[in-house]
Amino acid sequence: MGNYKSRPTISCSDELKKKISESYALFRSKAIEDLRPKDSDWSDIQLACSHGDLTRVQDLLSDSNIHDKTDTGLTLLHICCISGAGPALVKLLVDNGAKTSLLSKNQFSPLHLATYKGDVEIVEALVEGHADINQIGNSDVTPLHITAMCGYYEIGKIILDHGAAVELEDAVRFSPLHIACYFGHEKMVELLISHGADISVSGGVGDRPIHLASAKGYLKITQLLVEGTSQQKADVNIQDDEEHHPIHFCCKSGHLLVLHYLLDHRADPHVTNIYEDTPLHLACYHAKFEVAKQLITACGPDSLSKENIFSETPLHSACTNGRSLELVKYLLEQPTVNINYQGNDGHTALHSACFHGHIRVVQFLLESGADMNLVAAVSDQNGGSEKKEEQTALMWAYERGHDSIVILLKHHKRPQDESACGDYSQPGSEGSYVSVPSPLGKLRSMTKEKIDVLQLRANLSHQFQLQITDIELQDTIGSGSFGKVYKGKCKGKTVAVKRYRATSFGAKSDVDMFCREVAILAQLKNNYVISFIGACIDEPSQFAIVTQYISGGSLFGLLHEQKRLLDIQSKLTVITDVAKGMDYLHHLPQPIIHRDLNSHNILLDENAHAVVADFGESRFLRSEEDNMTKQPGNLRWMAPEIFTQCTKYSIKADVFSYSLVLWELLSGELPFAHLKPAAAAAEMAYHNTRPPIAITFPKPIVAMLQKCWHTNAEERPDFREILPTLEECKQSQTVAMLSNVDSGSTVSYPSILPMVTDQDSDTEGRSTPPLAGHVSALRNHWEQEASRNSLASGDDMRRRLPFPHLDKNGYVSDPLSTLRIPITLPTGIPSSLSESPPNMNS
Repeated sequence: MGNYKSRPTISCSDELKKKISESYALFRSKAIEDLRPKDSDWSDIQLACSHGDLTRVQDLLSDSNIHDKTDTGLTLLHICCISGAGPALVKLLVDNGAKTSLLSKNQFSPLHLATYKGDVEIVEALVEGHADINQIGNSDVTPLHITAMCGYYEIGKIILDHGAAVELEDAVRFSPLHIACYFGHEKMVELLISHGADISVSGGVGDRPIHLASAKGYLKITQLLVEGTSQQKADVNIQDDEEHHPIHFCCKSGHLLVLHYLLDHRADPHVTNIYEDTPLHLACYHAKFEVAKQLITACGPDSLSKENIFSETPLHSACTNGRSLELVKYLLEQPTVNINYQGNDGHTALHSACFHGHIRVVQFLLESGADMNLVAAVSDQNGGSEKKEEQTALMWAYERGHDSIVILLKHHKRPQDESACGDYSQPGSEGSYVSVPSPLGKLRSMTKEKIDVLQLRANLSHQFQLQITDIELQDTIGSGSFGKVYKGKCKGKTVAVKRYRATSFGAKSDVDMFCREVAILAQLKNNYVISFIGACIDEPSQFAIVTQYISGGSLFGLLHEQKRLLDIQSKLTVITDVAKGMDYLHHLPQPIIHRDLNSHNILLDENAHAVVADFGESRFLRSEEDNMTKQPGNLRWMAPEIFTQCTKYSIKADVFSYSLVLWELLSGELPFAHLKPAAAAAEMAYHNTRPPIAITFPKPIVAMLQKCWHTNAEERPDFREILPTLEECKQSQTVAMLSNVDSGSTVSYPSILPMVTDQDSDTEGRSTPPLAGHVSALRNHWEQEASRNSLASGDDMRRRLPFPHLDKNGYVSDPLSTLRIPITLPTGIPSSLSESPPNMNS
């Protein structure tokens, strides 16, 4: 059975739906980028094509310029499609040898762009000019996928009539029928089915088109799929990989009409998924009152008593959500529902409401007779112990820091009591005694926090002890679970201030992190780590850490928010500075393991030199036998041994994170940007996958990189072994040559690349996009190459490998370049925040 407190907040299918949405949002942004090009540097014939001037193009066209491209890879045909120049001009270019299959830097063919614009005439002209109607572009999308996304029925008919394949999959393994169902285009669904699209085709997690239509509430599309054709019909009880049925999805989303339709076609109302959730569970977990009411009315009470693997009935589920008091009341009105029913682990609906902080639900349950003395048996998993600890609802509220609920429970007067009672009432005292176990574990924890703070005050040098009145807070420059980061002034200096959020009881994790970070910062004095100025340690409500202000901002902001481009020498300077900072930390008399080394926590000054920052997850290494925290830091840069729940890891975990930062800096991409952070960490830990290596990475760097991200931590080099390689690389002729290529032999740091303007907000701000495409955009190329060299089918390859062409160590070769142009760093902020999810996981 599962642990209730570790129940996932989102299923794999939900993750995929989010990934799809983000994938197509990114697709749209890239398409718009190509559709709004900058024409300031275009040639005469390119401008003539953009204006649709047929006569002018005829006069200028020659064998030497028919294949001209812009800096972003747009051919004359691309430009005609973008500008809507008309079919006559397209036909002229095609007749004179223009290639219809060339892709722009953003991986779009002319047919992709014409289809996205909905230009029927140009699409017809391109198809008649033998354009590849099944060509795969950005995110592995074909023209038919684009048609299905946009709902262009007429264009869909044209390309289907010319032989478009209806079963090709995009980067998230969705067919055009999946996409038409996801975006709700009924006519496209009908058209695809009439051209033989497989109604039961499986997506990335086994989801079928009917799952998507049910989740979105598209009744007409659900009907089209269920009624199907004489050859095929959708099964209303078909499962995805998590054993969800269509009825699960429509109940979770609250679509009554689809629910009635599925029930009328014999959908099983009591079926369970792999978590043993019934449709009623999901309706309650998502506060869909009307759906829950209809399920109980139409299908009977059978699901009311069913528990899932987390020991939750639908009543528990409704209290876990807590947003619909009306739903909780309705469930309690059912004759088979007991307000004090305990699941297999002993927790009640009151426990669930307390754990999630729903005070109105807690109050209603108490007034309705909920027993606060009932206990749940929860495994104490600290140190691997399987000991069961009995916990009341009060203790669950304490654990989560829901102070108002704690007060309510401690002073709640039950109807049979003469006076208010609490867990500290004593037998024989006034008022009735209620046996509510005192949360001693929490009290010990709070006492330890006070001890930690007292020890910090005693040990911290007086010069570092600041008063809150010494600090002038200015602009907010970041925020996180701990609180906020400000730019400010302290004793005449511009500083960065990490201000912890005040809490009544004090969260142990925050106090522990604060004390540990201050203790570490006070020991540091090195040019390559952030300088500590002081801390406010008088009381938790005033906790603040003050460090030097680094004007260049974070490396993450530079690469992925500002979209700035660095030359190879500047990259090597930054990564060498980081290595020096880490070498210092690892070779202190009492070594420090950073545990959160990533591009967010590398700050750049105005001279493009780097310092290592944010020691909130760091700790002193006292012995190799120390038990370490599980999964500290950012998952995307996390070493496999940490991600896999190991509590015995070393400073070599920092070396792994460093290797991903090095790759990120050289490539300009987020590691595994097409995946969510947790999925990226899982790929590296469980599949031994690593990011692709460009042939333009200097060879010494490649060799070092592969050692640094080795699966076996013991095989990774020390930073003192890394530094000579970096210094040698900086002086090498290869890097000098690459620097000249980057800068055109004329530009040196800190030359500037133009920033994005308001009218160009859809672009990435790159005047010359990198030659290396996004990892997900390369996937199709890798798979085509793999299919030529393997007896396995393309589907088998896709199932077996996250990326094709893995060598024995799991490394992938990327044949494209990642050169960058030197720039001036923007004014920025120091950041200690974890990465927000990327567009695509992407």
